[in-house]
Amino acid sequence: MDHTALELLELGALFFGLGLLGRLAARIGMSPIPLYLLGGLAFGQGGLFPLGDIGDFTSLAGEVGVVLLLLLLGLEYTAQELITGLKRSWMAGVADIVLNSAPGAAVALILGWGPVGALVMAGVTYISSSGIVAKVLSDLGRLGNRETPVVLSILVFEDLVMALYLPILTALLIGVSFFGGLAAVGISLTVITVVLVVALRYGRFVSAIVDSPDREVFLLKVLGAALLVAGFASAMQVSAAVGAFLLGIAISGSTAENATKLLEPLRDLFAAVFFVVFGLNTDPRSIPPVLGWAVALAVVTSLTKIATGWWAARRVGIGPLGRARAGAALVARGEFSIVIAGLAVGYAAVDDELAALATAYVLIMAVLGPVAARFVEPLARRLRRTPKQTPAALASSSG
Repeated sequence: MDHTALELLELGALFFGLGLLGRLAARIGMSPIPLYLLGGLAFGQGGLFPLGDIGDFTSLAGEVGVVLLLLLLGLEYTAQELITGLKRSWMAGVADIVLNSAPGAAVALILGWGPVGALVMAGVTYISSSGIVAKVLSDLGRLGNRETPVVLSILVFEDLVMALYLPILTALLIGVSFFGGLAAVGISLTVITVVLVVALRYGRFVSAIVDSPDREVFLLKVLGAALLVAGFASAMQVSAAVGAFLLGIAISGSTAENATKLLEPLRDLFAAVFFVVFGLNTDPRSIPPVLGWAVALAVVTSLTKIATGWWAARRVGIGPLGRARAGAALVARGEFSIVIAGLAVGYAAVDDELAALATAYVLIMAVLGPVAARFVEPLARRLRRTPKQTPAALASSSG
């Protein structure tokens, strides 16, 4: 068969399969991320039906997917909201870092993956999935709840931490010296500071540059600007994802709203390809040996996220049910965890088993997160209604 024809057939099958998986996920009320990862495992190396002719396209499409994920995440916030969220949630944010990064780092060290592997796994287990959390809160009608600002503040803090974490991780993955790492951190801090200042004072000018009444022109300008900034950031050894995130922050007002509506379908398409590509590059035969560790991490980091949300909500005077909802809402991990693991695997600087562990962990957490958020309130109510069994009551019931 002609090479081009074969590529078109494989690409068509990939997109159509993603559509079917997305539809299935919507019908059963879960995030499509686990199904996309499973699809990648099925069609990648060691899978049931390996695809070998579209690797170059899917790899580049996956990179675009990461850029769009972070761009639209940045579009959700203004610089003022980021600063306010940081002031409001920094104590809970610090507790979040300690509680949820430590388990991943500990497992990496136990498995002998060294300091770089520990830093990668710390990021994988630390950050919640903003996309899954936002969708769950919307689906459950909790956007107006008292605890929701607490949840969103913690997510904002995590996003800011990622803006510092990703450049540091990238510097370590490419093997720069200690002073090179410090330079990368300095550049990242400088870029973040400059962008926040520009966004606060001159955001309307940035928005005016990319804005256009013509949808086609608007799409080309926004997408082109995102790719240019991402490429420039990558060339300066700052994560391309962080560059896209900061551009999103700089765009504000109605321009940000219109850009979000216009780019959402593209983001969903390329992000789906990104998750599939990560699955394609993970040999499913490598998952069983690390599945026990993935389950253990899932249990521990679910409890630590619930503890984080509970404590943060308690600090602002929210009752027990609201605290439970806040904690459960943060459980899900997803896109950022895979971005971190994919970055590490792309530089071939970590053990191959790390990708398998990250895949298994995200598969579990992307399913467990929405389930925990949905059922935590009925469970908490039932526990509150259960009468305490005193010795006298127990004796009476046994008689």
